[in-house]
Amino acid sequence: MTREEAVTLFDSEFWVEMSYRDRAIFQLHERRLCMPFSVFHEATEKALGRPVWTHEFAMNWDGLEAELMGAAPAPTMEDIINLIPPDKRIIVVAP
Repeated sequence: MTREEAVTLFDSEFWVEMSYRDRAIFQLHERRLCMPFSVFHEATEKALGRPVWTHEFAMNWDGLEAELMGAAPAPTMEDIINLIPPDKRIIVVAP
């Protein structure tokens, strides 16, 4: 899909009539963002039935797609944290 096609699709608000699962499937199969990221993020969380951390979209796109299609299990919290390079990790545990 070209940038112009993605912008046209975005402007059409085509996702409004789609289920959360269909929104997530569509966008995970198209690398150009064709809906607001907040819509895509919500749809992915609803379709997977779990919180999806923002960095998962950047560092585990294929894993999200495989999970959504039933080809891979949900990652553990350790897996999700380990997507972040060790030298970039700061984890704060609040009481």
